[in-house]
Amino acid sequence: MGLTIDKILVILVIAMFVLGPERLPGYAKKLGELTRGVKRMADGAKDRLREEMGPEYDDVDWKQLDPRQYDPRRIIRDALLEDEREARAEIRRSQTEAARTPRVGELHPDGTAVGFHFDDEAT
Repeated sequence: MGLTIDKILVILVIAMFVLGPERLPGYAKKLGELTRGVKRMADGAKDRLREEMGPEYDDVDWKQLDPRQYDPRRIIRDALLEDEREARAEIRRSQTEAARTPRVGELHPDGTAVGFHFDDEAT
């Protein structure tokens, strides 16, 4: 969340002035209980997920699924580059196909001449 030690200290000092020395220990205790409760809920969800998934749970790479690692700029760039790569591949395929088709004056693989029209009945 971007909290550094400096920011936490500032928040604590402000809390001391706002809450006062009488109520501060009670709120600190409630914050500790809330933190422990959230941790228990997270651990319970994790255990339940492990129980439902079975042995496959250990095979999952959880770091790969972390949403913090995704950079929208990189995703868009990769998508645009993928479209460009596909266009280049299509151009290469059409050039290869054009190179494979015999031109006028060349011999077809079966040995016949391409592009020349002969009159078989002419003498």
